[in-house]
Amino acid sequence: MKIQIADKYIGVDEPVFIVAEMSANHGGDINKAKEIIKRAKDCGADAVKLQTYRADTITLDCEKQDFLIPENDPWHYKKTLFNLYKEAYTPWEWHEELFQEAKKNEIIIFSAPFDSTAVDLLEELNAPAYKIASAEVTDIPLLEKVAKTKRPVIMSTGLAEIDDLDLAIDTLRRNGCEELVLLKCTASYPAPPEQMNLKTIPDLALRYNCLSGLSDHTLGVGVPIAAVALGATMIEKHFVLDKTDNTVDAFFSLDPSDLNLLVSEIRKIKKAIGKVDYSIPGDPDTKFNARRSLYVSKPIKKNEMLNPEHIKSVRPSHGLHPKYYKDIIGKTVNKDLDLGDRLNLDLINM
Repeated sequence: MKIQIADKYIGVDEPVFIVAEMSANHGGDINKAKEIIKRAKDCGADAVKLQTYRADTITLDCEKQDFLIPENDPWHYKKTLFNLYKEAYTPWEWHEELFQEAKKNEIIIFSAPFDSTAVDLLEELNAPAYKIASAEVTDIPLLEKVAKTKRPVIMSTGLAEIDDLDLAIDTLRRNGCEELVLLKCTASYPAPPEQMNLKTIPDLALRYNCLSGLSDHTLGVGVPIAAVALGATMIEKHFVLDKTDNTVDAFFSLDPSDLNLLVSEIRKIKKAIGKVDYSIPGDPDTKFNARRSLYVSKPIKKNEMLNPEHIKSVRPSHGLHPKYYKDIIGKTVNKDLDLGDRLNLDLINM
């Protein structure tokens, strides 16, 4: 099973598709947004992802209790959801320019729409795929509209219970989505490793007959590398130019040094996973020199009977296989043999 996004294939036997999530890390500066795209390409990422919303398309400008950010939330200092999203959004007038910047740098760009009008904008830009954020998994009208574009859909699971996923996936498929990737996600910022439950990644693929991967909010690169070993076909990580930037997502994002490391280690791990293969790789001389076989360990005359003093299992393996040891003890040899001679069955009177 594999799907195609722009010119890249995603599948179990394909290279892992690595997505650098820009989110709010542009800090309201379009030049920084463009630099994020360029640096993501330089680091070896396959794609950059945006988020397409405005504060008024994702929440209400309201200070009632329901719209206040809880005190235990890392963004509590923004006070209201509206304030947070007003600062974090990517201006819609930037989108066309950012899509052009990605094309210039030969890196895929797509986005997560958060309402119907965002889908309209992204369709005008010919976005090659859609991301459904986990908070939007229950937005059935949005899922229906995205599915009807017939483009590949990548959906995170972090805020979705199993019934939500069942309904969301059924909605997508009934409305025309044929290419789906589900990303295991833990919606904590940063996410503690003990909450990741990476074993869910292969289960998602099996349960829903689709590709699966990881949208990761842990610190560092260890968890996504482990996800690849468990079969993840896509990895998404937030990406910032400098972790000291005063942006709302910088504190759990990768910087260019981190992203470079992530990409190189994932490429290495993917090669190491390989295939089911019981053959012995490497130089034949090396591998056979490291194995044992039966050699003459004490000179023996023609027609003399072999005993344990005459035979030893040693390296290398150019002599007789050790499985014959018991069979040849007590047998006679048909020529004189010296220390270090290889044993073979032709030398023994069986």
